[in-house]
Amino acid sequence: MPTDSRTKILRQIPRSVWILGFVSLFMDISSEIIHSLLPMFLMASLGASATTIGLIEGIAEATAPIVKVFSGTLSDYLGNRKWLAVAGYGLGAISKPLFAIAPTIGIVVTARVLDRVGKGVRGAPRDALVADVTPPHLRGAAFGLRQSLDTVGAFLGPLLAVAIMLCASDNYRLAFWLAVIPSVIAVALLTAGVEEPARAPSAKRVNPLRWDNAILLGREYWWVVGVGGVFALARFSEAFLVLRAMRSGVPVALVPLVMVAMNAVYALSAYPFGKLADKMSHTRLLIAGLMVLLASDVVLAHGDHWTVILIGVALWGLHMGMTQGLLATMVAHAAPAQLRGTAFGIFNLVSGVVTLGSSVIAGMLWDRVGAMATFYAGAAFCVLTVLLLLSRRGAT
Repeated sequence: MPTDSRTKILRQIPRSVWILGFVSLFMDISSEIIHSLLPMFLMASLGASATTIGLIEGIAEATAPIVKVFSGTLSDYLGNRKWLAVAGYGLGAISKPLFAIAPTIGIVVTARVLDRVGKGVRGAPRDALVADVTPPHLRGAAFGLRQSLDTVGAFLGPLLAVAIMLCASDNYRLAFWLAVIPSVIAVALLTAGVEEPARAPSAKRVNPLRWDNAILLGREYWWVVGVGGVFALARFSEAFLVLRAMRSGVPVALVPLVMVAMNAVYALSAYPFGKLADKMSHTRLLIAGLMVLLASDVVLAHGDHWTVILIGVALWGLHMGMTQGLLATMVAHAAPAQLRGTAFGIFNLVSGVVTLGSSVIAGMLWDRVGAMATFYAGAAFCVLTVLLLLSRRGAT
């Protein structure tokens, strides 16, 4: 019966959500081939420090949310999500060759920012599109499914990176060139396969960037934004997971396997926990995810052997599966339908700007104190977020 119920729910999820999931899958294969190798490439080939890597990752991760505010708002104004998403995925595809030809850190920064601008352009319209085409009682499952397919790509990307590095004698640039192929497939699939829902004829275009819309978004929405911002303090860049694996003595070609492990757990857990978010308290589920992240930080702080590090990385992936689709569901439930694009944009802006700070702090702690301090700082911010959630009674 549980299997029949699961199959029934999957069949009810709209076709466009499935296609958006596969678009995310192919783009994530492309991105993760690069991202699983980039910290090593920067440190080993271009001489970057952990602080520099943290700054690059922080700037990149903050860029996307800043752009999401405007792309989400524009999608609300135009009543069109698909073509903004196509433009965003297109920018991501265009950025990939720059990594392959980059002779300096500056070119890498340019490519990384361009890639994240593309993510920013596509992210809020895509999430709003998922909410638009999905019935409310299936949104947790729909976001979880899209996130699962996205994470399958994030699992396959590092695995392909390992294969390329083993076959090509640690040739970073060849791996970066091959990453272009799945990004082009993603753009083509989105362009041909997703249909924009019809806009209601009576709907009028209004400028969503108005002060009174901050009130219309409501207190519940702003509570979710605040929680997401504090949570982002605990979630510095995953580049530090790669750097942690480098210190374990694993051969360079095998280091991306830590991202394989993380994303395998993430992919397997995102849909079940997304479906669970439709049935249980969002606050309780988020607290559970934070406790898993805290456990991951403690393991990674003390683990020197690669087997211990894999356990910590797997716990990190589990917390992602428990929380990322959940946060999107919380935003979708809290925001008015006509302002969903704006709501996702603002939420991601706050989270991204905070992630910039947390990644820079993580890099500075790594260089000046050590890896243990970086992960213990993450654990402390987990505790702070849990205390914030427990301070508000009656939250769902």
